[in-house]
Amino acid sequence: MKRLRSADWYEGQDRNSYIHRAWMRRGAPGDAFTGRPQIAIANTASDLTPCNAHLNEVASSVRDGVHEAGGIPLDLPVVSLGETNVRPTAMLWRNMAAMATEEMLRANPVDGVVLLGGCDKTIPSLLMAAASVDLPAVVVPGGPMLTGTFRGTPLGCGTDVWRLSEEVRAGTLSQEQFARSESAMIRSRGHCNTMGTASTMALVAEALGTVIPGTAGTPAPDSRLLEAAHRTGRLAVDMVGADRRPGTFLTKGSFRNAIVALAAVGGSTNAVVHLLAIAGRLGIDLSLDDFDRIGSQVPVLVDLLPAGRFLMEDFHRAGGLLAVLREVRDLLDPDALTVDGDPLVNPLDDAPIWDTEVIRTRADPLVAEGGIAVLRGNLAPDGALVKPAAASPHLLRHRGRAVVFDSIEDFHARVDDPDLDVDADSVLVLRGCGPKGYPGMPEVSNMPLPKKLLEQGVRDMVRVCDGRMSGTAYGTVVLHVAPEAAAGGPLALVRTGDFVVLDVEARRIDVDVPAGELARRTPSKAAAAGYADPRRGWERLYVDHVLQADTGADLDFLVGSSGSEVGRESH
Repeated sequence: MKRLRSADWYEGQDRNSYIHRAWMRRGAPGDAFTGRPQIAIANTASDLTPCNAHLNEVASSVRDGVHEAGGIPLDLPVVSLGETNVRPTAMLWRNMAAMATEEMLRANPVDGVVLLGGCDKTIPSLLMAAASVDLPAVVVPGGPMLTGTFRGTPLGCGTDVWRLSEEVRAGTLSQEQFARSESAMIRSRGHCNTMGTASTMALVAEALGTVIPGTAGTPAPDSRLLEAAHRTGRLAVDMVGADRRPGTFLTKGSFRNAIVALAAVGGSTNAVVHLLAIAGRLGIDLSLDDFDRIGSQVPVLVDLLPAGRFLMEDFHRAGGLLAVLREVRDLLDPDALTVDGDPLVNPLDDAPIWDTEVIRTRADPLVAEGGIAVLRGNLAPDGALVKPAAASPHLLRHRGRAVVFDSIEDFHARVDDPDLDVDADSVLVLRGCGPKGYPGMPEVSNMPLPKKLLEQGVRDMVRVCDGRMSGTAYGTVVLHVAPEAAAGGPLALVRTGDFVVLDVEARRIDVDVPAGELARRTPSKAAAAGYADPRRGWERLYVDHVLQADTGADLDFLVGSSGSEVGRESH
């Protein structure tokens, strides 16, 4: 083993070494500071992040594994972002969480790190941090919750919130019944049990190579998650000995595997912006075009909400991610490695599908070509996304009259107005919801449909927005439009009555307005009045420096890495 990084703090007889050891000793034996890897457990547990609240128990198993392997485990609470609670959107603080974690790992006597995440932004922020500080790092995903039921029917958390709330607005479900479903929605510890962003990012992190193979998707209450956490603690010590850092094994091929997995599981569109940001920290050239080129022809094999029928507990029972990857093995990079030092494809020989209803075979996919599609056109010069597997097939090629909303407040004020000039063929356009405009790019793109159309039986419409949508959501939604309206994108020029043309097969999203007329238009003053203009703090820093969705919405000064070196002492 090469000299440990922590030795820069603990070795020596000078005053500073004394301070570092003495304040850390607190009952620890002297050999805790000599030759034993110091493993941080970057823990996003928080009562205000309900999906991560159980991670303290997971951390205890990681500690046992670190101790067993001869390392010293060190609890390191880091910024935790709960998707369901924080306002205006958890995405506003993803980059802050990544920056804070990176800085704390660099600043402390740490040789390696175990990253504990679950809720949507926690795994991405932890991986961004680990990529930038480039210490040996491995992820333990917190796992999905068990399946709850309501009126004898399984509930997909998130997805059924959207569905049931629309039924209330349509008058087909009472407020009393809707309220009764609330206590049944969340049955146990863990994150969403649908293929939302939390489940997606856990699986994608494993396909990327940053999780012990076979771990992601293990339900949070399952004792096998604690077993995996124990093994991960042991592995973290081994990774320090092997100097196995993200920069040594994550390659463009690793991201290829992540994109293939994203498509095959029918994962969240949010994974695109997170993978772009992680790649940016590593200096790997990844673009929106890679997602379309690699992923668009990959079949969706997982029949799971919101695109299908089942839930994550079923997915784990049916064989999990490795069973899916075995079906698409020919599309994977065979040389891409994982945290254990072996190729991702190595365990796939022993990864059968146990239930072909939940995980389909390659010969019988849920959707033949269901990967996330990247659209371009005069509405999205730098790209936009749509998830065909969650969309209505008849709307994937559509021309409709735009009904434009200048802000989320404008939308809420008018969408249920009985006099709103809208029909089932209209295209709902919402702007001012991008990284700069909101700020933070919230999950509002899956706009609720106008009440009067719901009452007529309409359940989907084409929607266009520069924001994001929850991975648990569904519908024909064009989102992540870049550039956003607040950054001067053409979305700011669209007017109610313009015709919007969507052609997913042709990869186009356009407004049918002559180029000359579009160039003569000025941006909507009503929209501009609603754009974020914070005076101070993180929001000011964010709005001034955030990049657009097509490159990952990182801050411009955080792209890349600074390594783990610290040149000066503290005393």
